[in-house]
Amino acid sequence: MTDTEPTRATDDPNARPAVGVPGSASQPHPSDGIPLPGHGLDELDDTPVRELAAIPAVEVITRAAVMLMSASAEKLGLAPDGEPHQDLDEARRLITALAGLVAASQEYLGAHRQPLRDGVKTLQSAFREASSYPDEPGQGPGEKLLP
Repeated sequence: MTDTEPTRATDDPNARPAVGVPGSASQPHPSDGIPLPGHGLDELDDTPVRELAAIPAVEVITRAAVMLMSASAEKLGLAPDGEPHQDLDEARRLITALAGLVAASQEYLGAHRQPLRDGVKTLQSAFREASSYPDEPGQGPGEKLLP
């Protein structure tokens, strides 16, 4: 490394790397080589903040609900492609989160309200069918939130 290369975000040509600081040029941090898992929001990462501000709230809520529905279906083993994989504990969490989102935003959803409610009911039914020991009526995932 030469004295003319910037070593920090300040672009100060005289700056020296801090020894022992994670991620510095002098010593790699043990976690630097660990790949981070994808979060499924790649298309949002590429969207400039100004464009996100222009998206109506109902569309953001609907997109989140669709993502929760898709993830729930996959955890229930209902993925249309690939090998079915069931994880009912994860499916329960996702369906409950979906029911909470739909219940909390019902008044804003307009024409999207009924299809989303139907989707929640379908996933709740699929969960009940997939369970070896189904929950009592009203005790399934999200059933208290969205009766």
